[in-house]
Amino acid sequence: MRAPTDTAVQQALADTMATERLRIVAALIHRTGNWDAAEDAVADAAERALRRWPQDGVPDNPAAWLTRVAVRRAIDLARRREVERAKLAQIADLDRRETLGAFDPPDRSPVTDDRLRLVFTCCHPALSLEARVALTLKVVAGLSTAAIGRAFLTSEATMSQRVLRAKRKIANAGIPYRVPTAAMLPERLEGVLAVVYLVFTDGYATTDHTLAEEAIRLGRLLVELMPGHDEPRALLALLLLQHSRRSARLVDGELVTLPHQDRSRWDTAAIEEARALQPPPGAGRGRYRIEADLAAVHADAAGPDDTDWLRIVSLYDELLEIAPSPVVELNRAIAVGMCDSPLAGLAGLDTVVAEGRLGDHYLVFAARADLLARAGRPAEAVTDLDHAIEGAPTSRERRQLDRRRAQLLPRQEP
Repeated sequence: MRAPTDTAVQQALADTMATERLRIVAALIHRTGNWDAAEDAVADAAERALRRWPQDGVPDNPAAWLTRVAVRRAIDLARRREVERAKLAQIADLDRRETLGAFDPPDRSPVTDDRLRLVFTCCHPALSLEARVALTLKVVAGLSTAAIGRAFLTSEATMSQRVLRAKRKIANAGIPYRVPTAAMLPERLEGVLAVVYLVFTDGYATTDHTLAEEAIRLGRLLVELMPGHDEPRALLALLLLQHSRRSARLVDGELVTLPHQDRSRWDTAAIEEARALQPPPGAGRGRYRIEADLAAVHADAAGPDDTDWLRIVSLYDELLEIAPSPVVELNRAIAVGMCDSPLAGLAGLDTVVAEGRLGDHYLVFAARADLLARAGRPAEAVTDLDHAIEGAPTSRERRQLDRRRAQLLPRQEP
């Protein structure tokens, strides 16, 4: 047999790791209880593949080969680290099953799949939100601590410590490695989805799409593992619809707001994938399904003037019923301003502000400025834009608001 080229080996290994790394890591963590040993064992198996496959050929079943090597390595690491007596029986069982060739892949059932156990453990509410995000990206997504640190503008050492503390807390606090019970599942699933959405929003705000794309991959994984639940499908649809606008949202490094985006630059494949993620029969309507429907209204419009603002107001009313928040009220007021009249939108916005639920957030000033400009009151709009520019958190947003301000200034000329 002709030996494969290094390029062929690297491609075969990359493809296998992309599809099977999480399954193998999750299975090893489940059986050994040692997170570091599991990750090290899989990394070691990949290194051995790079050495052996050019000589022996790529196996017919690369995932099974990596699993066998990783299991052996996990056994060696567990022995060397002298794990507690309670784990010795598990190690002996691993040894026996591996020797007999009886190490089976984890159950692919959406209830017992080790990958799902791992996701829920990484997102356990006993961990801080920062720890949940870091652990999910490191262990579930397989990103390096250096890559995660770069994405969150922190050092590799800081991120390593964050992951280490999370793993120690799981071990010391006895956090169970399991899928929550049926009674606890809705609340715990909400926490998992919140972590994925946070990863996406942090990535979507930057020019580096790594985090946003990892969040979409995590969303696809949750849809695969929980096919009977609509909220993972709805969240994935929402992420795809938002990410479909990435090329039109940032042009030459500058932020372009939705009404001014070139819709020909939107990713139609992502929009179609999102549209296909319909809820399963009998599914209720949760927060992410409503938000996905909101994003879909914009995707369905040929241009900003074709947007069904009445539908958007109705969806915000529905969202306020199940997930009320000042931001939802702000967005509803903007939608009313587009649907009815700018003055009606201003009245709704001023009511929210008067009740003290938004304070002096820069988005309030930006929204008021837009409605005032539409109402033919540019001087007042410029004043609110000055406040918005002062409070905007990034230079990119400040520049976008300043461009809008410059457009309004000539209208003040006599």
